[in-house]
Amino acid sequence: MGTVVDAAPIKATNGSLAEKKKPTVVFVLGGPGSGKGTQCSNIIENFGYTHLSAGDLLRAEIKSGSENGTMIQNMIKEGKIVPSEVTIKLLQRAMEESHNDKFLIDGFPRNEENRAAFEAVTGIEPSVVLFFDCHEKEMERRLLSRNEGRVDDNIETIRKRFRVFLESSIPVIEYYESKGKVWKIDAARPIEEVFESVKVVFTPKNEKAN
Repeated sequence: MGTVVDAAPIKATNGSLAEKKKPTVVFVLGGPGSGKGTQCSNIIENFGYTHLSAGDLLRAEIKSGSENGTMIQNMIKEGKIVPSEVTIKLLQRAMEESHNDKFLIDGFPRNEENRAAFEAVTGIEPSVVLFFDCHEKEMERRLLSRNEGRVDDNIETIRKRFRVFLESSIPVIEYYESKGKVWKIDAARPIEEVFESVKVVFTPKNEKAN
């Protein structure tokens, strides 16, 4: 499958971010409660990546009071889906403004349309797609333990989020599996054990040999 350090070169399109910066991008996918956030923190601390969350960028843009932010806020209020291009432009801007060239993009792409648009707009293919695979019962247990006292309110919401993840994100994972880019991590284990598996993906081959 390859690792972050020996992955195939990023494809570029005219005037794209890939041409300007040639960043290394890792998509981080997994269901709600799979532990993505915790492992992203570990990767940042140990391997020097910059963490980008599409949701955080959208919220920051809304908070900024910009014209773009107002448009995003109005779409969300009306129950509309924010177009892929809007989210991708925010991700692209964050990468261009960063002093880093290694990025973890967390929870994106959410579906096949997101994926195709990201590659078309930025000219970037991910070096690796980390898939934190965790069975539904364990994710449910983790999420409910974070929300004690609101179990009855949240159980259906949690299950709905899980179904949405399966329907939308699994096709993305299958697409990248066909290209040999997916590293499937058993995320049902304790945090430290999961990170041991994650480290294998990011450690250069010569260091593994040593």
